[in-house]
Amino acid sequence: MLTRFRRTFIGDRAFYKRVLLIAISMIIQNAITSFVSFLDNIMVGQIGTEQMSGVAIVNQLMFVFNIAIFGGVSGAGIFGTQFFGKGDHTGQKYAFRFKMYAVIFISAIAFVLFCFWSNPLISLYLSDNGTVGDIDLALKYGHEYLIIMLGSLLPFAVCQAYVSTIRETGQTFVPMIASVVAVGSNLVLDLILIFGFAGIPAMGVKGAAIATVASRIIECVIVVIWTHIHKEKNQYIKGAYKGFGIPKNICINILKKGTPLMLNEFLWAAGMAVIVQCYAVRGLEVVAAQNISSTITNLFNIVYVQLGMSISVIVGQSLGAGMLSDAKDQAKKMIFFCVACCCVFAGIMAVAGGFFPSIYNTDESIRKLARSFILIASLSMPLWAFSHCAYFTLRSGGRTVITFLFDSVYTWVVLIPFAYILANFSQLSIETIFFIIQFTEIIKVTIGMIMLKSGIWIQNIVTDKS
Repeated sequence: MLTRFRRTFIGDRAFYKRVLLIAISMIIQNAITSFVSFLDNIMVGQIGTEQMSGVAIVNQLMFVFNIAIFGGVSGAGIFGTQFFGKGDHTGQKYAFRFKMYAVIFISAIAFVLFCFWSNPLISLYLSDNGTVGDIDLALKYGHEYLIIMLGSLLPFAVCQAYVSTIRETGQTFVPMIASVVAVGSNLVLDLILIFGFAGIPAMGVKGAAIATVASRIIECVIVVIWTHIHKEKNQYIKGAYKGFGIPKNICINILKKGTPLMLNEFLWAAGMAVIVQCYAVRGLEVVAAQNISSTITNLFNIVYVQLGMSISVIVGQSLGAGMLSDAKDQAKKMIFFCVACCCVFAGIMAVAGGFFPSIYNTDESIRKLARSFILIASLSMPLWAFSHCAYFTLRSGGRTVITFLFDSVYTWVVLIPFAYILANFSQLSIETIFFIIQFTEIIKVTIGMIMLKSGIWIQNIVTDKS
């Protein structure tokens, strides 16, 4: 029995070397990014509760935009990965073009929404039910931060179109370097602009926003320049801008597979934002505590998030090359590896969560609430890790309608109504509500296991006939 278990779920040295070769750079890149966001959050948290809450609300809105961009590139990315696995660089070029159209379109919509409806969007998260903080001040600081952050939309979007395509080829080192330079710049500018330095006045939340915009531009410039200089490594970029067309069959196939995926990413992110809004009706202290909790949770989630994304690269390439049985075997081993790693990091986070909130310059009641949120999040982390891996496995085979049902439909049909009813119509404490919502993920895990075992996701979508 043990031998069978090892054969099914444990890979050999070559397998883990390949996984880590792809995943390590992505993990390092996102670890550095999240760590700087972690420091950025602490720096803003030193200014005051209202500033921290205003920035946290805007970052929740920006999270929806970021995930929408991710969805915009992901649909074409399924094809790009399998085209690369097949050795079809022309097909990958058309997939890249589609990404550029998608991210520019999404950025334009986000710019209009954030520019003209900033205050109503921020106000959704502000409630006077709590006993801590001034919601008018939080709205003021949030608005200031969001208006400046509009300058980061297009650089971030274009960068993601390039980075996602680079990763499809298995190259993850350059995006990591670009991210390291960008976040280093962000950190230095944060220190100078938030608190003031050498004659430069302290700008508070405005300084934090300017630093973020500058870092987005720096990252985008590095990635774009490197891609065009190294055309032999990125053959899809040859002639990418010599025309604007995409063959009808490829465009239709990407739209057919990609539209559900793009909608899924947007609706899932919007769903997460709505759930946070449900918690926020309990007062500004909940917004602040959620911000503290999510900051450290995002830092520890990096490993399972990036290992999950690696599944779409490794399994997708095998599917594109027609090695279907290999793809199934790789998926099992990667999911087990990801969840096992997550269990270790969840334990570390549970311990760290007891000390982390003390860093913030805020009310003790907020720190206490944040500690509870962190502990609950750490306990539920392995469940979220499995769901994340299941999602990327299903997506690697182009089953985007199924992923749509699995991810966003589940969020809107199960999680959101549940969170809304509990937050608005029950007398349960916010800690109890948070615990219940986090552990409803058990339902999704069960569904994911059934779908993975069925093998419905195993298909090659870039055959000559396709």
